[in-house]
Amino acid sequence: MEITEFVETLRLDGSLLADAAEEAGLDASVPACPEWQVRDLVTHIGRVHRWATEIVAQGVQQPSGPAEAPDLPDGELISWLREGHHHLVLALHSAPRDLDAWAFLPAPSPLTFWARRQAHETSVHRVDAQQAAGASLTPLPTAFAADGIDELLTGLHARERSGIRTDVPRTLRLRATDAPDADWTVHLSEAPPRTVRTPADARSVPGSGSGSPEQGKAVDCTIEGPAEELYLTLWNRRPWDALTITGDRELPELWRERAGV
Repeated sequence: MEITEFVETLRLDGSLLADAAEEAGLDASVPACPEWQVRDLVTHIGRVHRWATEIVAQGVQQPSGPAEAPDLPDGELISWLREGHHHLVLALHSAPRDLDAWAFLPAPSPLTFWARRQAHETSVHRVDAQQAAGASLTPLPTAFAADGIDELLTGLHARERSGIRTDVPRTLRLRATDAPDADWTVHLSEAPPRTVRTPADARSVPGSGSGSPEQGKAVDCTIEGPAEELYLTLWNRRPWDALTITGDRELPELWRERAGV
């Protein structure tokens, strides 16, 4: 996806997030994050947006974390969220393509990284806000959802902090049924997960759970479904029963319990 596509998704979902948070009310519970109320969700994403804005706008070179949120009355919190989101969108729109700044995952460029990461961060939390409000979820573009699966598997869960570990090595295949080449083989062990994009000439028959997803090796579990469903389920925002699961059903449960980022 292009940087402009990420920024446009960020722009739309940030506005939808604020609208849903306002509709839900700050005391509403966030279903996917039981320890959070909408107030905590708004505070979190507001801090993250301002953190990313500073890094992009100032070309920050050293690792850092979000600053603490100001102590605002409830009546000002949604406006604070909207303001921070607006400044992030402007910063990404106006940043030079050769931006030199710190990033914490591999990417073609720092600007690509920050546009991509903030778009997915905001989209997932927009879902949280809409679920808290009891509203219908705004659909995600298929290509964007497939990209988000890739970021989650090859980026976020490739880090040492990933909790997806198994005592006995096992292999999980994930396939988005509505996106070309959206097919991954995840190798699980006591180390952080290692994900490879499943080669086109090594893919098994869809739904079989067997075959040769990588170098002739069968997988322990295959999970398939539309990109949006797979994306939100891997982020623990949707139940697993909307997907087709073949093989070892302990692996989806392992993911559900340990995949927090």
